[in-house]
Amino acid sequence: MKNIKYVGCDDADLDLFESQYELPEGMCYNSYVVLGESHVAVMDAMDARCTEQWLQNVEKALDGREPDYLVCQHMEPDHSGSMGAFLAQYPKATVVCSKQAVVMMAQFGIEAANVQVVGEGQSIDLGGITLQFIAAPMIHWPEVIMTYCPEEQVLFSADGFGKFGVYHADEDDWACEARRYYFNIVGKYGVQVSNVLKKLAGKPISTIAPLHGPVLEGEKKDEALRLYTIWSAYGVETDGVLVAYASIHGNTRRAAEQLVQILKEKTQDMKSADGKALKVAVTDLSRDDMAEAIEDAFRMNRLVLCCATYDGDIFPPMHMFLHKLRLKGFQNRKVALIENGSWAPQAVRVMKEMLGGCKNVEVVEPTVTIRGALKESQLEELKTLADALLG
Repeated sequence: MKNIKYVGCDDADLDLFESQYELPEGMCYNSYVVLGESHVAVMDAMDARCTEQWLQNVEKALDGREPDYLVCQHMEPDHSGSMGAFLAQYPKATVVCSKQAVVMMAQFGIEAANVQVVGEGQSIDLGGITLQFIAAPMIHWPEVIMTYCPEEQVLFSADGFGKFGVYHADEDDWACEARRYYFNIVGKYGVQVSNVLKKLAGKPISTIAPLHGPVLEGEKKDEALRLYTIWSAYGVETDGVLVAYASIHGNTRRAAEQLVQILKEKTQDMKSADGKALKVAVTDLSRDDMAEAIEDAFRMNRLVLCCATYDGDIFPPMHMFLHKLRLKGFQNRKVALIENGSWAPQAVRVMKEMLGGCKNVEVVEPTVTIRGALKESQLEELKTLADALLG
């Protein structure tokens, strides 16, 4: 990026993103300075936690020049939190944003002397460098815009194509944390993501510059576009089964583990369309990272829910899992159900009701009911369930 300088910051001490998603390696907030011959634009501010470092980075990149524009692509506080400090230091700068973002600026108490509202297809000439604006509503807020620089073939993608982690975390494995990020933050808005991908289809893109995660170029950029096409369509990335269980005393867990063993035996010689072995994964909803469980549920095309009855309902970790799946638009999947209940099993009924709010989800029959602990005689029921799920 010849005329674009990176001025982002790492927040290595942040433990939870949006106060809910675990960050084993912290988070980065990205910002960029675009240097035209006649004008300078700063692409996005950042979280207030990093204001001081960011302003220092911006000043260094400007190298004595003054910023003419602050482009605000997304008003969420992890990006707008330092706008006030920037405008105090550079009061002549014009904030460039969508109409909806102007309303949000007032809501967050951000005052700007100069504001330029832009929409789909409008552009700003910086002198040899052009910023073309692309409306991207609901990715994942309504005011979002993306920005394309044709001279550099760079897409500034707002929260799209982002990932968890500091800037240089897991450089060789972008997809893992990007997938967890996408399905838990953007995942509900697959239609809107698809619409933006269609707008981008005719534009040559050499670099994707997101607001979180690394700048994507070459094969990494191509892979990101491929995966976003699958994810936004709620397609299948990995042919396989996720077994998700919520167990109180261990009996439901042991039934889930028995099913995992049966599935692994039955899929040992099965191949997916790309020639790879079918994957069987398992997650303990009481102990494992819920965001990773959501990620795997969307990644695979089959899901097993194995849950204990609790107070005439379902054990809370499973309730939270299904609530989040519905919230994020879970769809186009095959699901098998196992319940446990010593005197009044209710989990299958409740899980079916919760899945009823999900589009194109097939609940396979038969379901399996355990009363207390799995009996040896019920192994055939699990095998029948596995056959129905894999068929």
